[in-house]
Amino acid sequence: MSHTPVKHSASTLSENVKTRKINKILVANRGEIAMRIMRTAREMSIKTVAVFSEADRTMPFVRYADEAICIGPALSAQSYLRGDKIIEVALETGADAVHPGYGFLSENAGFSKAVSDAGLIFIGPSAHSIEVMGSKIGAKQAAKKFNVPMVPGTEEPVKNINEARKIASGIGYPILVKASAGGGGKGMRIVNNDEEFEEQVRAAKSEALNSFSNDDVFIEKYVGSPKHIEIQLMGDQHGNYVYLFERECSIQRRHQKLIEEAPSSCLTPDIRKAMGECAVAAARSCDYYGAGTVEFLVDEDLKFYFLEMNTRLQVEHCVSEMITGIDLVKEQINVAQGNVLSITQDELKINGHSIELRVCAEDPLNNFLPDTGKLEMYQPPKGPGIRVDDGYEEGMDIPIFYDPMLAKLVVHAPTRAEAIERLCRAIDEYYIKGIKTTLQFGKWAVKQPAFVSGNFDTKFIDKYFKPEYLLSDDVVTEEVAALLSAYIWENSKHNSSFGDSASMNSESKNSKTTGKSNWKKNR
Repeated sequence: MSHTPVKHSASTLSENVKTRKINKILVANRGEIAMRIMRTAREMSIKTVAVFSEADRTMPFVRYADEAICIGPALSAQSYLRGDKIIEVALETGADAVHPGYGFLSENAGFSKAVSDAGLIFIGPSAHSIEVMGSKIGAKQAAKKFNVPMVPGTEEPVKNINEARKIASGIGYPILVKASAGGGGKGMRIVNNDEEFEEQVRAAKSEALNSFSNDDVFIEKYVGSPKHIEIQLMGDQHGNYVYLFERECSIQRRHQKLIEEAPSSCLTPDIRKAMGECAVAAARSCDYYGAGTVEFLVDEDLKFYFLEMNTRLQVEHCVSEMITGIDLVKEQINVAQGNVLSITQDELKINGHSIELRVCAEDPLNNFLPDTGKLEMYQPPKGPGIRVDDGYEEGMDIPIFYDPMLAKLVVHAPTRAEAIERLCRAIDEYYIKGIKTTLQFGKWAVKQPAFVSGNFDTKFIDKYFKPEYLLSDDVVTEEVAALLSAYIWENSKHNSSFGDSASMNSESKNSKTTGKSNWKKNR
């Protein structure tokens, strides 16, 4: 399954792939990701076109672009989801390519095909790859052919309740009913016994139909306390692939991520390599190229199972960039132009540790419900090892029409313990007034013993968080301070921590001795 790409000369390129230089990119997105794409484009001397809704007229990304065109009212369905209008603007402004960012039309196979049919370059995978991986059932079928480990479950949509009930009983309860299309936790139900099976399947199908216009659902074994770990990969149009290691994304609310880090604190080098090679195999199964992410569930015995593939740039791509030094957007653009990957697997190394907190306009004291209002004060933190990808400025109103994420606060440090401390310092220096945010939750979360030790899973918020915990100024208890001090001391003896080469060698030796991660032992 493994494949180490090599650099090719122009004469050895695939005959059916032609290089096309991109001089102007239309960014079919908004906010911080639009800004992030445009900054890389500017460094590559590529012009940019912004499209914006009436609600976003004063946004920073609109002013930053070389050209900006209003494409409709605030509602996404009348603006950012108008693929026909976006392509029309791209042609009118002389753009060569369209970058979809994430969300909106980024995983829409029809849009990808329409962009290509219009003679433009889609900065992302082919419509075929998006279609295969866009269906969770189709993705599982494709990846299974390459021996990627799967969670036990059905390979076809549930059509007959009685037959599905027999399969569920054979798998063993609890099981998970999941929508084949879409994500974000919609169309997903946990079924604990046979008596509630039919009701939960019907509820999942109804929600899936309302959310994705597709009521296909499938069932799989419910992994009760998993870690959510994903592999970042890049592929070119010449069959070359690399994986840029993993991201730990287990701290979630409503099946949506809040805190991500790279690398994971629990993987051994051998497991990391195995997961990376499986991710590449999944990409090969659909002739994938561009940036993609393969998501896995990892149980307490460190067995991993394919979950799905995201055929786009991820929100949390920043932490992978911080530990590898690779600009993923630049690689996306180069691959879209028909160029060979600029990196090989052997050249990729993990450098230190990175943590990202999604700064969302949400109220952690009220079940993380979105909050709206005016940014009366907005001052992001600065200093060594801090990166803030944001899309708003002081004085702006936060609209109700879009995702509530204001910014991504990303830190990088030589060790995981130092990254935790740096994130806390950055949160303390992040001044936001006028709306409620997830900042203080983030500081509380990374100071918890479960997080510090790495012994946590996707049930972190359910297990440990109560809103009243944020009402106390004493976020760091003596227990946590002692644990963190011990953590730093233990890693200083090895002259490193998770993420750098010395740690990798130490971790590798330990894994050979014990054969297990400390994750299960310390639970």
